[in-house]
Amino acid sequence: MKIFETFEKPEMMFPCRKRPLVIHAKQMSEEFRVKTLEGDYKLGKPGDYLMQGIDDELYICDKDIFEKTYDWVLE
Repeated sequence: MKIFETFEKPEMMFPCRKRPLVIHAKQMSEEFRVKTLEGDYKLGKPGDYLMQGIDDELYICDKDIFEKTYDWVLE
């Protein structure tokens, strides 16, 4: 099994763009937990976002990551 380091530069990587999908999110004001698809629980911090993905799965997004990668969609 090949093991990759976090910032390794693997050969033959090709550019791609994430599809513009609309998902739903809510910023949380208190600690919270989400049971992941892998079966374990993840802990969210106040300010993190509770996200609902394209298959209706719930997951946690760190506040800093959310603000760097998501924009709100006005309906």
